[in-house]
Amino acid sequence: MVAEAVRRMLDQEPDIRLEYCQDPAHAISTALTIHPTVILLDLVMPDIDGLTLVKYFRANSDTRDIPLIVLSSKEEAITKAEAFALGANDYLVKLPDRVELVARIRYHSRGYINLLERNEAYAALLKSQQALTHELNQAVAYVRSLLPARLDGEITTDWEFIPSMALGGDSFGYHWIDADHLALYLLDVCGHGVGAALLSISVLNTLRMQTLHHTDFLHPGQVLGELNEIYAMESHNNMFFTLWYGVYNRETKVLDFASGGHPPAIAVAGLPSEQPHIQKLISNGVAIGAMPGQHYEHVRFEIGSGTSLYIYSDGAYEIAEPDGSMWTLDHFIEVIGRLSIQRGCTLKDIVNTLREARKNDVFEDDVSLMKIRF
Repeated sequence: MVAEAVRRMLDQEPDIRLEYCQDPAHAISTALTIHPTVILLDLVMPDIDGLTLVKYFRANSDTRDIPLIVLSSKEEAITKAEAFALGANDYLVKLPDRVELVARIRYHSRGYINLLERNEAYAALLKSQQALTHELNQAVAYVRSLLPARLDGEITTDWEFIPSMALGGDSFGYHWIDADHLALYLLDVCGHGVGAALLSISVLNTLRMQTLHHTDFLHPGQVLGELNEIYAMESHNNMFFTLWYGVYNRETKVLDFASGGHPPAIAVAGLPSEQPHIQKLISNGVAIGAMPGQHYEHVRFEIGSGTSLYIYSDGAYEIAEPDGSMWTLDHFIEVIGRLSIQRGCTLKDIVNTLREARKNDVFEDDVSLMKIRF
């Protein structure tokens, strides 16, 4: 009789369809079949207590979130409190006014539909994020595959590459231009993501394959000037990059270098237990691609035997102190100088020190470090 009365109340509402289950033993299976957006549950039913059925609905993962409106014959505070405690969303004394019943059904149904839509959107977002993460991981693997093999002998090299969660635009390398000249370079593209990585790889291949026309790769200023014209930001999705590029002559022990907006390289000389002699290799120049027609000066530096050269991206020293202040470049350089002359200290040891200073392993930007020991 109650079900028939409710049916008549809802009969004139074309957007509401009522399904009725008389046997409480089949209530959950019926709900799983018709996927309701609201469940009206009479507390008075044969064989099973209505509050127990509320508990069963909430215990089932497929019906846990469906709004439950309990219909009771009395306005009892204890029964109402127990119904809410077990998971009911609403409580009505039967039979309620038609207008009120329709309003409550629509209210709870709309809330549940919104929940389903949010869950669907979240699932789609999660799937999209998983796909993006897969793409970023593939990009990281590709960038790593292009990084150079470590050198051993008269000149030794080591490097560390730690991509950020969103993948920045770092890449680096070195290669022999001829028998006497070793090119060294590290670049950092603005922004994050696959686009920044692709631009970084393109520039890396240009340097490695020496595909700039009318450019002498033994002259760093020429290299940066030509790159600045070819990789104008207007033609590359408004992305620019910083670059440190040097050429070492192993016969004269002279390093020619130029920089386009990049942090200075660090030359550290000194034996273990000695006070290190630290020098910043600075060459003023704007970021590559930012402004056309730029002239880049190169600087000469004599490399003494036993000197270690560090080239890095700015992500290496973007470290926050406990008080919220950021490391300065000079502090980073002091740490590099102090650690580099410790006997047996490796580049990985330096990276671990930077990790400890960060207090976590999450990097907002790529961290690239190259060490060249002469």
